[in-house]
Amino acid sequence: MAHLDSVEEREISAGARLIAWILRVFLAVIIPLIAFAVIYYGFLFLRDTDAPRWVITIVAIIWGVGGVALLYWVFNGIVERLPDEWTQRLQPFVFVGPALAILFWYLALPSLRTFYLSLFDRDGPPRDVGFIQSFTTDAFVGLQNYVAMFSERLLQEAFRNNLMWIIFGSTLSVVLGLLVAVLADRSKFERVSKSLIFLPMAISFVGASVIWNFMYEVRPAVAPQIGLLNAITVALGGDPHPWDKWVAIAPWNNLFLILIVVWLQAGFAMVLFSAALKGIPEEIMEAARVDGASEVQTFFRIMIPYITGTIITVWTTIVIFTLKIFDVVWVMTGGQFGTHVIATQFYRQSFTARNSGLGSAIAVILLITVIPVLIYNLRQFREQEAF
Repeated sequence: MAHLDSVEEREISAGARLIAWILRVFLAVIIPLIAFAVIYYGFLFLRDTDAPRWVITIVAIIWGVGGVALLYWVFNGIVERLPDEWTQRLQPFVFVGPALAILFWYLALPSLRTFYLSLFDRDGPPRDVGFIQSFTTDAFVGLQNYVAMFSERLLQEAFRNNLMWIIFGSTLSVVLGLLVAVLADRSKFERVSKSLIFLPMAISFVGASVIWNFMYEVRPAVAPQIGLLNAITVALGGDPHPWDKWVAIAPWNNLFLILIVVWLQAGFAMVLFSAALKGIPEEIMEAARVDGASEVQTFFRIMIPYITGTIITVWTTIVIFTLKIFDVVWVMTGGQFGTHVIATQFYRQSFTARNSGLGSAIAVILLITVIPVLIYNLRQFREQEAF
């Protein structure tokens, strides 16, 4: 009898475990669905309600934050009920998952659609056909937009100018930032000097372009000069110089535009280099001085090798900025006088010429150009964290 009772108890316990497992699976499925439904229909209600906008805004923020917190809590509870091995593997994705989903929806999918549009003519794929059928229509042109990119004069000019921005803009920003970092560290006015160099980082590219428009401004000799360069020239007894005319002379006008980005990015480079230089062990610097090394030798043989990784990382980061440069060129010249870059050509083809196919192809090329630099930067960050 005791044996039969133990068998029955095991059967009951096995059945209870099965029922509990089914219940957990059911809850694991239904609770996230309820959470999603609450968030979705809550925002639909807020969208259609006639309440004042400030009330809608406050409720939407609370609703959104609370909904995301609910999702985190639900998914974390599900993962914690799994075996320990699976919990350790899956728990990080509970917190990273929503961010990855947002990146996929708002970055990866638009990128794929941009590549899809680049395979069609200026009007894009027909709206009345499906995805597969669109490749059999007359609108499908294959890689012709990419061929046109490298044969059109303005696009060739844009690639040339972007190369100039990379060579001069990125390099000058790095060199100036490094020099300021080294020299300011030895000055009693270190904080003031670094603050002045870093200050332009607080200005947007558009704002900086407007400022430099005033810098290059020229007025007749009898009128007060509002441009800083000519105001200084006149104050020193000279005549006003038509600096604004230089912006219309290619290819030197690109250098005048590059100066704006150097002015903005030198502070960014200086901060990172200053932190890297402070990480050099003082014992190494003292040993070099004891051995009779000059300041120049110390700079090139100790400082530069020690912070080479930081120099490359800063340079590649500024390269990404210069590859995507748009604001400065558009505000200063509108792409005229031979100053077009890839981003301005993308805007011109997509929104002025209404050529979605060629505009999308330019965007794809810009993305492909930036990706290797991003991958290199990520590897550098990973190596520095491992170190």
